[in-house]
Amino acid sequence: MTGGQLFDATRKVSLVRLAGEIARAVATIGPIETEGEVHRPQSRPGGSTYFLLKDRAAQLSVWAPADVVRRGRVRDGERVAVIGRVVFDNNWGRLQLTAESVLPVGAGAVAAMIAEARQRLAADGLLARPRKPIPRLPAAIGVVCGADAAVRADIESVVAARFPGYPVVFAEVTVSGPNASDNVVAAMAELDARPDVDVIVLARGGGDATQLLPFSDEALCRAVCRSGTAVVSAIGHDGDRPLCDEVADLRCGTPSIAAHTVVPDRAALLAELDRLAERAAAAADARLAGATRRLAVIDRHRAVTDGFAVATARLDRATARIALVHPRRRAADAAAHLAGQRARLEALSPRRVLERGYAVVRRSDGSVVRVASDVTHGDHLGVEVSVGRIAVTVDGADTVETADTVGRGEEGGGGR
Repeated sequence: MTGGQLFDATRKVSLVRLAGEIARAVATIGPIETEGEVHRPQSRPGGSTYFLLKDRAAQLSVWAPADVVRRGRVRDGERVAVIGRVVFDNNWGRLQLTAESVLPVGAGAVAAMIAEARQRLAADGLLARPRKPIPRLPAAIGVVCGADAAVRADIESVVAARFPGYPVVFAEVTVSGPNASDNVVAAMAELDARPDVDVIVLARGGGDATQLLPFSDEALCRAVCRSGTAVVSAIGHDGDRPLCDEVADLRCGTPSIAAHTVVPDRAALLAELDRLAERAAAAADARLAGATRRLAVIDRHRAVTDGFAVATARLDRATARIALVHPRRRAADAAAHLAGQRARLEALSPRRVLERGYAVVRRSDGSVVRVASDVTHGDHLGVEVSVGRIAVTVDGADTVETADTVGRGEEGGGGR
């Protein structure tokens, strides 16, 4: 091909179109996992971080969102494994790796990251918090596990052996990779919200330290502590010890051991019920025999006589109390009656009549003058008013009775 032919084959495209074609071409790479050393990490407002991922002969810019930084570890000079997607940044005109996970490589670095999370949990008192008891007969058992058949099959085989048909609710999620801890937290929250689930088992098969890192995630450990339902940690093999083991209400070495712990043994329960029934029957028989013996030696005639004496004594005491109370009531009734009579006497008292302006006319012998014709000229009379007495001499008496004089007959005639 000549230079002229090469020039003729060149396409002329706009910069926007070219950037779009590059972005589409890069998108075909898909999700990748790669390793390298962290160089010059720079934090941004909001918690995200930019850094260079370098190897012996290559480097690539990496952007880690804030949640990825919280779940992982970004330290200058530390070797990490990055899972993410390669994208083309139009603003800067460069390729970069958008991280979904940034985890340290090597046992020492992984242990250091877990140790830092452990220190924060301990500072908040979560490692020493009181543990919730594991119910002996849970209404239902919740299990968070992976979608692979191995762990679920192990648990189901234990259920079939110990208590066939026992209610178990499985929540299958991704238990490894960048979003594993978020998936486990969400599944655990759903099971915790169910009123029938009394215990939750976090179950996963074995793996290396990096594969088990989601179960050392600080956010997952805090979710275990927040759970209102008891949580059992059953991650990996017996020697694996992710951080969630240290905050769970119970730690079991394997998912099978956890299933043996939380699933009741039906045969053992039935045997225990039989033993309890036998003990209850024996105790009832013993009490009946004892009561029969005591009843046999009782003098029934004496028992009746003593009971009658006790009842008589109680009746006498009650009668005495009534006798003490009754006179007080009669005295109170008499006092009330006397007060009423006194009020009536006061109302009928002549003194009350005199106080209203009337007068009583008496002769010298003290008799009361009721009719004017009973006195004559020159008689000496006494007129009694409300306060005091007036002496008068009769000048004359009007003997004509009128309605007015009849109504005021006690006043008598005129005097001086």
